[in-house]
Amino acid sequence: MALHIVLVEPEIPANTGNIARTCAATGAHLHLVRPLGFQTDDRTLKRAGLDYWHAVNVAYYDSFSELKERFPAGRFFFASTRAEKRYTEFSYRDGDFFVFGKETKGLPQELLAAHPDTCLRLPMTGDVRSLNLSNSAAVVVFEALRQLDYPGMS
Repeated sequence: MALHIVLVEPEIPANTGNIARTCAATGAHLHLVRPLGFQTDDRTLKRAGLDYWHAVNVAYYDSFSELKERFPAGRFFFASTRAEKRYTEFSYRDGDFFVFGKETKGLPQELLAAHPDTCLRLPMTGDVRSLNLSNSAAVVVFEALRQLDYPGMS
């Protein structure tokens, strides 16, 4: 199995490219929920992912419901600056899905409200509204990998 990063309506190609590179380095699968704010042949997207795209298992969906239907037994964790629990308060398992929203608005409120027990946040100080999407995804995935003792990684 593998971990899964889900991007719901990502807007910035460089962030998605960086996350793809994280997926290539960790074996995580990348799931992109449309609409995307860029074309998948976008130069910036490809440049940010460098020459690692061949190592990324990427799938596209027209809605989040379509993704959930495809993985009915999946455990989904939803990143939000409004979540009460920190990302380190969960015990992760191989096969978990980490869901991130678009850069400008995050995840839809109705999606967060439907999954209150699996919403997570990264603690921050000051007046910063949020971390960069690709940084947030990397932090959460590496915490899950740390808990799993970095399976298959050297």
